[in-house]
Amino acid sequence: MIAGVSITTLLLVLVAGIGAGFVGYAVGASSLISYPALLAFGIPPVLSNTTNTVGVCGTGIGGLLSARKELKGQGRRVAVYACIGLVGGIIGGLLLLELPAKVFAVPPLILFSALIIALNPRKKAAARDAVAQALPQSHQGERAARIASKTADGTLRNDPWWLWAGVSFVGVYSGYFGAAAGTLALAILDLGKIGPFHQINALKTVVGFGANISAAIMFICRGSVYWPFAIAMCLGCIIGSSIAPPVTRHIPENIMRAAAVLTGIVLAVKLGCSTYF
Repeated sequence: MIAGVSITTLLLVLVAGIGAGFVGYAVGASSLISYPALLAFGIPPVLSNTTNTVGVCGTGIGGLLSARKELKGQGRRVAVYACIGLVGGIIGGLLLLELPAKVFAVPPLILFSALIIALNPRKKAAARDAVAQALPQSHQGERAARIASKTADGTLRNDPWWLWAGVSFVGVYSGYFGAAAGTLALAILDLGKIGPFHQINALKTVVGFGANISAAIMFICRGSVYWPFAIAMCLGCIIGSSIAPPVTRHIPENIMRAAAVLTGIVLAVKLGCSTYF
């Protein structure tokens, strides 16, 4: 027993964290695994969400380190968007802590997350870049070249104003709930046409980690974290995100994405029935 929690329970949370880290790497939906797991162990919704935010920081650590090559040359943009993520995470965290618990409508947020994953903006952006590289003289190739040139010096002069508003929303959403926030960030950044897929995917990681870490620090300072589960979840996320790359190479992405979407819909319906009926 540790602080009233059995070793078996902690091991189960660790396993849930491994699954969350794995799914987070594969389809960007770690919270669809980790958050319901915490609820299943009897943690109240708001405390589950704050504890989950601290725990899934383990997923973002590896992603941020692996994105250094793609972020090279985008210093100004990285700094600005990281700050947007940090501020958004604080605002979202404050909304979560200060608003009445009944306002925290979990089922719609989970359903929203599942729908974002179903849209699959990451695959669409990657496919666009692949076509552009295969046909460099085509309209798609010229378009990709224009997009890539915008990130050559990492400046912000070509970023549309609404892109900053969209990224700010992602930051707030990450601090408030955050499931599939990475996929949402990628969709918004891709609409802004500020760079090729691998660069906006790396920038998405910066925004998400900034929001998660600022919200996590605030939750820790407010004492709104259940530490035994947060530590076990964080360790599991680190393990899961580390073992995911070699495994996911042999699993079709469509199968993993469909599983995440189906899980999100089932959870949204189940929690919706218990919340509203």
